[in-house]
Amino acid sequence: MRRIAISVAASTMTLSLAGCGVLNASGSSTDASPTKGNDLTVGLLLPETANTRYGKFDYPIIKNKVAELTKKQGKVEYANAGADAGKQSRQMQQMIADKVDVILLDAVDSHAIAGDVKKAKDAGIPVIAYDRLAEGPIDAYISFDNELVGEVQARTLLEALGSEVDTSDKVVMVNGSLTDPNAKQFKQGALSELNGKVTIAETYDTKDWKPENATAEMTEAINKIGKNNIAAVYSANDGMASGVIKALKAAGVTEMPPITGQDAELDGVQRIVIGEQYMTVYKSYPAEAESAAEMAVAKVQGRDIQFDALTQDRVDSPTNKDIPAQLVTVTALTKANIKDTVIADGIYKISEICTPKYKAACASIGLK
Repeated sequence: MRRIAISVAASTMTLSLAGCGVLNASGSSTDASPTKGNDLTVGLLLPETANTRYGKFDYPIIKNKVAELTKKQGKVEYANAGADAGKQSRQMQQMIADKVDVILLDAVDSHAIAGDVKKAKDAGIPVIAYDRLAEGPIDAYISFDNELVGEVQARTLLEALGSEVDTSDKVVMVNGSLTDPNAKQFKQGALSELNGKVTIAETYDTKDWKPENATAEMTEAINKIGKNNIAAVYSANDGMASGVIKALKAAGVTEMPPITGQDAELDGVQRIVIGEQYMTVYKSYPAEAESAAEMAVAKVQGRDIQFDALTQDRVDSPTNKDIPAQLVTVTALTKANIKDTVIADGIYKISEICTPKYKAACASIGLK
């Protein structure tokens, strides 16, 4: 059993879901004495719309999996907070009032939502923290191995800089929002690889993960360091990478330094194809979302054996310890493995990536 202290540091060990055989864990009506039948409601609270993954992948995957697990009798009540913590609090309180059976919560502000988590608990509604570890008495947590994400980003960045990388090479860090506990872990993982190998010339914690904020920060960094003195840019996700590139272009940079990302958004993958962005971190949203749906249904239906099989890790939040958890592994996506990742997994078709604007660049790397 593995333990991760989210509030302080995370282990860099990884758990292979396929190896543990839990992705397809299933339970029949004989597994337990269900406390709820198939006519259940899963409340799904997602944090923002700037990242396209939530509407395009997470919600529909969870919705479809809940339907599959409940013979199409279960439903998902969905709300997106648009990066507004107050709005998410109101959405969660509405779900409590609606008496949903379980809540999957991807918190805008992991600390601010703790009071609402307690209200759900007091109302007898289990809360599973999804993708970001919310504070308060949550019943379980599922996310990617977030410190590993930062390590993978930083290692790939160093590989891009090559064997001549030097401690004098200046790197700008554009990290995620301070209200997101994942951002702290991405940053920590990245620094564990970058410290002592390059110079972190400027570092930012970007409010709400917004690309326009990243543009402003990168513009400031360019003015301080000089556009020709930036060896690479660590960007914590693809949306902010687009903001970084916008600032570099505005400064007259035509050949981009290595820039990282995360989430394998379509435009991020396309920027990799044409060489504007060096890499992104591909995270299997189907693996995370389907397992979250399985955890939610198993919890409501009292299928303890299935639930335990899906939550073999343990994590600590600032408020609670020994939280059952599942941590999903990640992959560095570059030009070299687009076909083996997002295309092989059915996230995108070649035709979606290789639109006329990108067709020639796609052909040059074997995407056709």
